[in-house]
Formats: sequence, structure tokens, C-alpha cells
Amino acid sequence: MSRSNAEQVNEIDAERVPSFDGVRWTSSTLEDFTDLYWDRIAPCLEVEGIDPESEKPTHQWFRDHGARPFLAALRRHHGRSFGEFWHEDLGLGDGDDGYSWATADEETTAALEQFLDRRRSRYSLASSSVETLRTRLNLYVRAYTEANGTDDLLTPIQRDRENPAYEAVDAVYAAFDWLNEGAEHEYSGQTLQRVRRVVDAWYQHLVGRRVASMNPASGLYDEFKWDVEDSPTPSLSAAHIRTLMQASGTTRERLLVVALAGWGLRASEVATLHISQFQRDVPEDDVPVITFANRKNGPGEVSLLYGMDVLDARIDELAEAETWTGYLFPSSQGETPYVTRDTIRNWFQTLASRAGLPEEIEGERPSPQLCRRFWYDTYTAVLEGVLEGVDEIAAEQGSSDPRVVMQNYLSDSRSRRVRREFMRDQLHTAFGETHRAGNETQPDGRVDRRAG
Repeated sequence: MSRSNAEQVNEIDAERVPSFDGVRWTSSTLEDFTDLYWDRIAPCLEVEGIDPESEKPTHQWFRDHGARPFLAALRRHHGRSFGEFWHEDLGLGDGDDGYSWATADEETTAALEQFLDRRRSRYSLASSSVETLRTRLNLYVRAYTEANGTDDLLTPIQRDRENPAYEAVDAVYAAFDWLNEGAEHEYSGQTLQRVRRVVDAWYQHLVGRRVASMNPASGLYDEFKWDVEDSPTPSLSAAHIRTLMQASGTTRERLLVVALAGWGLRASEVATLHISQFQRDVPEDDVPVITFANRKNGPGEVSLLYGMDVLDARIDELAEAETWTGYLFPSSQGETPYVTRDTIRNWFQTLASRAGLPEEIEGERPSPQLCRRFWYDTYTAVLEGVLEGVDEIAAEQGSSDPRVVMQNYLSDSRSRRVRREFMRDQLHTAFGETHRAGNETQPDGRVDRRAG
């Protein structure tokens, strides 16, 4: 008689069994999963002589070590297989074999890749964002293939098709029925909503490029209603951010809050910020950016929509020291000329305590991560606001979906400018009244550019 997995795990040395005590899977972001891998799984692999950077642990290893909850939560809440997580989020593996789509149909694959290339170039998406879209699309392709017995997704919707339109719609619905009701897979309502959005966008792209004569996914919003778990990811609020800024007594503390909540940086990225990363020589209709040569998910840029006055004040302060090497958070001791991620966390928690922030926010202690999540929540709200703002245009174009206007009627530069204007207003509201070099900030958060 074979022993249970639990019995086998009990016999394994504790150093070889990753602990997930205290982990809230429903609120864990992909960044959280990345940290869990390096902090809790990788040490256990090393104890067994397995290189966590080059030897991908098997599903059997997770099963034998009682770590299957990690895989299940990764799949349920983010639609990721461990192989996809290994390549796309951990950035491991050579990737020379290309992406493995769940279809062997060359025309379907080409259409999928063309859509992602368009998103990358026209929407200026980071590599990590493109790979997230790729993963969700591939989940749909697999579901379509399983539900319909074919991996050709283009023929049913081509302009010269012979089959009736309802058959193409039925095939799409069958794929989502497979995702929604299949016994061998379990996806959260949030994951299914995200898959639905990118599938709809893909078909709309094909219609816009005249590859398809119809969008068979247009009715998904009314056909499927998924309940999203009532466990939102904790984040700081705009009121918390204003309180932190009011409690900040130094330029270092003010820049700390701006970098986390105004620029959306990770604690490790804040710690290593260098003056050379700030690019201000940009076209007149563009904004300054922070560049990253080796960000977690590859090179990237972050737009600076707020806080340039705080940055300049910090630079002026540091430049007075003849020994300054350009790091915005320099370290006077240690092996590196800049502080560590833990130092950033300690500074933030000290400031949060002095500002009187709650000891816990939805079960989590205030941290740089919750501060950074404020930026993401704000940006999400901005996108919703932009869509509401083009409702009238959508109606004039005979479309019930404002996203179609964003995709097909607004130029790339105009779309980016609209998003930035909305985001800048939201950040001004959150941070409260401040003064920027060359501009006067009005009580309502708007900038009077006539000043100065």
C-alpha cells in the first residue's frame, strides 16, 4: 500500500519543506508569488542540491514537499502554469525554444502574435504586460481547442466563411463553458474576466484589420457573469498618502512616498535610484521618464507625472556633498553605495507609525508594497474614467463599447495623453497641495502654467 503524500512530507527534513504560513493567496500578486519562490521555495531546493535558477522543480517535487497550494493558487488566481511563471515572471530559462501556443495552426498563431506585437508597439506595453496577455490568450486557445475539437480559430470568422455566424459564437461560448465548468481546472472569476477582456480585444483587432467579419466574443459580457471574490488586495488610500506626506519631515521621506505612490516603484527599485536614470530631454508633448536597464521583468520606463519638485529638492540637498555618487538614497556604510530594500521598508514603516496610519489595513501592515498598490489602484480607476469619458464618442460611432473607440479611433499619442492627464489629476488630489518648480498648484490640484 502506498503512503500518503502527508506521510511522505512528514518524513522530509523541515528545511526541505517550504512553509506558506500567513500567506493570503487571494490577495497575492504575481510579484508576491515571485517573492515566495525566492524566499520560501528556493532555499528548500538548495538544501537538496537543486539550483533554483537553472533547474525547474517538477510538479512531483511540489507534490512530495506539500507545496501544491502554491501551484493551485498560481493557476486559480492568475491563470499561470508553473512553466509560464518560471519563464515569464521569474525570468528563468533560455527561452530559445519560443512560446508554446496551444495550437498548431500557423494562421491562428500568426494572428495571435500580430495582436501582441500591435499591443506592444502601439500601447507601449512592458514585456511583462505583453506576456500576461499572451498567457491569458493561450488559456483561451486551449479551452477553445478542448471544447470544439479544433485548434483553427480563424476559419469560422473569416470574411469569406461559409458557416453561419451563430456557429462561430457558439464555439466561443463553448470555450468559456469549458473554462467555467470543467472538472479538471478551477479558475477564479477574476481570472475568467481578464481572459474575457483580452479575447474580446483580440477578436476586435481581427475585425479592425479586416481579417474577421465579426467579433463572436462581443456577447460574452452579457452571457457570463462571474462573481469576483470579496477579498480585494489591500492598498493605501489617497487619504493615507496625504497623511504620509504631511508627516514627512525631510526631503528624503517626501521622495520616498513620491517614488512608491507617485511613480509606482518597488522598494528595491527605490533603494537603487540613481540620477542617471532620469531622462528629462523628451519631446514637448511627452513627459520625463525613469529608465531601468535591468528591471525584474526586463528593461522598462516609468512616466514621471508627479513629484519633480520633490526630486529636484532632493538632488539639490545631496549635491552639496562633494562625495555624492548620484544615488538618491545613498548609504554611508555597507558594501554598496545605496541603501538596501530592507532599509526602505524600515524607513517607510517608521514614517507610517509617525503619521498614525492604522496598524493593519485589511489584515496587512502598512508597507512599501501597499503604498505601491495605491498607484496601481489609481491607474485602474483612471482607465475606467477614460472609458467613461469617451462614452459619448462611442455613441456617435454607433458602438456600445467605449473600448472600441480607444482602440480604433483615438491615435496612440492622444490615448497616452488622455491617460496621463487623468492620472496626473488623481495624483495631485491624493498628494494634496504642493508647489512645483515653474508652476503654481491651485487648491483644486490643477496647475496654473502662467505662473513663473
